[in-house]
Amino acid sequence: MTESDGKPHQGSAGSEGEPVYADRVYRSVPGMISGVLLLAVAAWLIGDAALNGTGKTPWVSLAAVPVFAFPVIAYTLRPAVRANERRLVVRNPLRTITAPWASVDALRAGYSVELLAEGDKYQVWAVPVSLRQRKRAARARERGGQQHASRLGMVFGSGAPSGPGVQGSADPTKAWSDQVVGVLQDMAERNAGRPDATGPVEVRWCWWIIAPTLAGLVALITVIAV
Repeated sequence: MTESDGKPHQGSAGSEGEPVYADRVYRSVPGMISGVLLLAVAAWLIGDAALNGTGKTPWVSLAAVPVFAFPVIAYTLRPAVRANERRLVVRNPLRTITAPWASVDALRAGYSVELLAEGDKYQVWAVPVSLRQRKRAARARERGGQQHASRLGMVFGSGAPSGPGVQGSADPTKAWSDQVVGVLQDMAERNAGRPDATGPVEVRWCWWIIAPTLAGLVALITVIAV
């Protein structure tokens, strides 16, 4: 799924007078939906246990909140890819990788999408690879690419990215992940020579996810052991 509208910011221009576009943002819609549903079910179950449980049950249920909630947020709601003319930002469950375009060696989609930068390899969680979409795309290519993407496919992340540099809408002959990788690879090649797209790859750990999860795990073990 792409959240970029492809419209230039008003009153802004690039180094050569070109309009500066908003960041393109890619997320997995099924992942976000499953995360919201998991959190809703967990809130109902934990709330019921905390209010109606007896003995240690209320305390165990409350201690379990960060142990469950933060990992769910990390693996379903947090992953995202942001791209602009200067850099690519890959937000994975526990790390954020910021790669200026000059440092990007390649992006590829095998069984998962990978970013290759400065000799290292990083998984791109926000753009999952769907073998089902690839099979559907292969069938579309066999039929001459005449079928159109369904509205359901668009909602669940099979539509093509939109915004500057993308021609048309959904391409039924390519899986969504392959389309995204193609767009990002094109951006890498096009922007690698920009003077403001240089610098080292930065990797930051997401401590606001890691620390509460570990603290909650310690609290949960303590409550159960007492």
